[in-house]
Amino acid sequence: MQRRQFLTSGSALGLLALAGCSQGLGYSLTEAIRRLLSLSSKRALARLMAPGGFYDSQIARISLPDQLGSGGSGSFLSRVLLSGVVRDRLLKQVNRAAEHGAERAAPVIADAIMSVSPQDAAAIIRAAGTPAATNLLQQHMGNSLIAAMVPGVDEGLKLFDNQAVTEALKLVTGIDFAGLRDDVTRKASNAIFAEMGKEELAIRADPRSTGDPILIAALTAANAL
Repeated sequence: MQRRQFLTSGSALGLLALAGCSQGLGYSLTEAIRRLLSLSSKRALARLMAPGGFYDSQIARISLPDQLGSGGSGSFLSRVLLSGVVRDRLLKQVNRAAEHGAERAAPVIADAIMSVSPQDAAAIIRAAGTPAATNLLQQHMGNSLIAAMVPGVDEGLKLFDNQAVTEALKLVTGIDFAGLRDDVTRKASNAIFAEMGKEELAIRADPRSTGDPILIAALTAANAL
């Protein structure tokens, strides 16, 4: 259907007429935004949970804490722990741990998506060219995603959870296991939302690629406003 034909069709006119109010459209737009977020999160998490998903991503790769990028105190222990070889191994390990954390993220994000309100949807649908839905979801979720991911990241870091290594890291850098886990979890949570935002922008730019009639109608009408 051509753009002009679409804009004069009943479905498009209905969306456009109701886009300026929170009544009536509410549920249609809410469903569209929920589908937008669901698809964005599914695509993002599928990529991040794949082997090397975080490490191979320019957007999502988890960096080491700043203390592990310094030269340390100059002792033999610090030179060993902060050497390029050890840092590279640790970098890969924290990114694998992030993958474990991402596995815990999916159901929490899915539940949060269901809390999108008609008022939220009306504002989000007009924000073409921005990942407004993802941004709002991140704002609404606060630290709940981090809390849900901690057990998975903790499990993923267990290879480094032995007294010798953790005590050595704490001595040289001031970071204990819990500190490393919390740092990785926070960065992984932010990375998930960054990837979701990237997917949301792609869907907004080409809604027809989704094959979802509700998304196609809502986003195409919004883009034409």
